[in-house]
Amino acid sequence: MSLLSQLKDWARRIRRDAVAVYFAARDPRTPWLARILAVAIAAYALSPVDLIPDFIPVLGYLDDVLLVPLGLWLVIHFIPPQVLSASREKAASLLARPRSYVAAAWIVGIWVACIVALALWWQSR
Repeated sequence: MSLLSQLKDWARRIRRDAVAVYFAARDPRTPWLARILAVAIAAYALSPVDLIPDFIPVLGYLDDVLLVPLGLWLVIHFIPPQVLSASREKAASLLARPRSYVAAAWIVGIWVACIVALALWWQSR
């Protein structure tokens, strides 16, 4: 197995675990501390906003490479094993679904329309 394929596999597991942590946070069997950590880590991992912007050379990707995996590792240790297993299965099935580019285009179009409407409203003031 090449280094590149190992890195891709690691990135897929991180992504799956980020979604699994989100599902685990919604499970009533998860302790409250794990829920709070899970929501914070999942929100940060799935958010387009980073602590250190990606355009800053080297440091920009440092948070993605270090903070997210460390946060996931921490929260996974607080989640009961049966909850984590079920959450990983849900995450894997969700990520295996085909993506609808038409739906994505509609969502982007709605956001653009809202921004244009806001800009026109702002300009008319």
